Amino acid sequence: MSFVFPTEESIPLPYRIRPIHQKKYLLGGEILEWTGESQTVKSPIFLNRSGNLEQVILGSYPSFDETQSLKALEAAVKAYNHGTGVWPTSTPMDRIRAVNHFISLMKEKRDQIILLLMWEIGKTEKDATKEFDRTIEYLEDTVNALLDLESNSSKYITQSGLIAQIKRSPYGVVLCMGPFNYPLNETFCTLIPAILMGNTVVFKPAKYGVLLLEPLLECFQKAFPPGVINTVYGDGAKVISPIMESGKIDVFAFIGSSQTANLITKKHPKLNRLRSVLGLNAKNPAIILPDTDLKTMIPEILAGSLSYNGQRCTALKILFVHKDILDEFTQLYLEEFSKWKAGMPWDKDVNFTPLPEEGKTKWLKELLDDAIDHGAKILNPGGGEITESFLFPAILSPVSPKARLYTEEQFGPLVPIVPFTSIEEPLDYIIQSNMGQQASIFGEDPNTVGKLIDILVNQVARVNWNAQCQRGPDAFPFSGRKDSADGTLSVTDALRVFSLRTVVSLKDTEKGRNLLEEVLKTNSSHYLSKEFHL
Repeated sequence: MSFVFPTEESIPLPYRIRPIHQKKYLLGGEILEWTGESQTVKSPIFLNRSGNLEQVILGSYPSFDETQSLKALEAAVKAYNHGTGVWPTSTPMDRIRAVNHFISLMKEKRDQIILLLMWEIGKTEKDATKEFDRTIEYLEDTVNALLDLESNSSKYITQSGLIAQIKRSPYGVVLCMGPFNYPLNETFCTLIPAILMGNTVVFKPAKYGVLLLEPLLECFQKAFPPGVINTVYGDGAKVISPIMESGKIDVFAFIGSSQTANLITKKHPKLNRLRSVLGLNAKNPAIILPDTDLKTMIPEILAGSLSYNGQRCTALKILFVHKDILDEFTQLYLEEFSKWKAGMPWDKDVNFTPLPEEGKTKWLKELLDDAIDHGAKILNPGGGEITESFLFPAILSPVSPKARLYTEEQFGPLVPIVPFTSIEEPLDYIIQSNMGQQASIFGEDPNTVGKLIDILVNQVARVNWNAQCQRGPDAFPFSGRKDSADGTLSVTDALRVFSLRTVVSLKDTEKGRNLLEEVLKTNSSHYLSKEFHL
């Protein structure tokens, strides 16, 4: 089942793209021109040129050195200025107005960013559009959440002879690094809340998905004061290490592998000062019980395991199927799978697309071959066939506990099926796993499922009943246990995780009340709200 890449002439005109050689970067409120080395950006898409496949060069972006990365850090440090800078001392309404301005500017870049999502990381047009629109919705919801937070914290408390107001203050300078699979949505779920709470930011885009953020540099510049956000590009070891080693980062916001997070975190010389907000590895299991309504649930399980080629931290990465229904499950899964099609991101109703990570197909083939060596069989025709950056999904059963695919997170289109007879088998797997983000249970018996829920909520951060694992809706907390996360994200949780509860108190005396009233009348404090009455 050979995958067919397009000729240049066959690409519809609206989806054609010209190379973008990015020379611009944002530093201290200025968009500057980079004259140093550049990093080439290759698309996961190849073109058929007279029978030869040629990888599309999308452009390039700056490759910073240590000196340049430290300039970005110093710009953020200067803008924060020990909490006395313009941004950290501004009112929540000032910050909300700035973010709303950014949102309006970002909307103008919609079509450009969607096209780059398709070409740079192989996301289908449908999914790329969904990512952009969902990001806008998330930002608007975050603004509303801050308004609610401010309203709820505006009241003064009188207790034990004191008047107090409890609100939230920024931590300081944030290093923000997003993932390649959701380079817009997942990145902005940390970046914008951090900014909205008064922090300043050093921002490094993911290795794959850099160019799609280039159109937003001007939006950042126009919306925020100088130094609130500063961009760095290039090799992580070269540009991130000196930033962390400086000890000047207060919050590390990162979505990626736990191994990378650990390497970066350990470089900070003052770990007690550093707050980490981490979204890390996941090997989310699905437990398919013998009474599962398979005809109804199979589309949900398939989508959970293979949407965006399985390149989601919330994907179902291992399926435990009861032996009593294994044959029926396999038949129905393969029938539903056969309806999904492979193609280019702009093709109508396409599901499977090329993979953006360099060397990913080779690594997945190693996992696949290892599973076969330990007794697994490929159930679908063409499963595991590779054409350059494209690997046709492989559904494998039975996957042995000795296989690497049993424990390693594949983050790609391999679906391991593990038959079980006793519920203790999948439960033991989940308990012993180093990861604990989410799990899905498929079954109809309330008694059985209820008991499983009581066990699983102490092993993972979210249990999905007759539903695939997922991040949304964004009002729900998004977190994980063990090596899967540090900190909780959601529309409201993200505001809290990037800020600290702080208290201002004074004696509840006539003199104290009069002094407080004078401060409020003169508007000398941006922190204290005006909801105080004698």
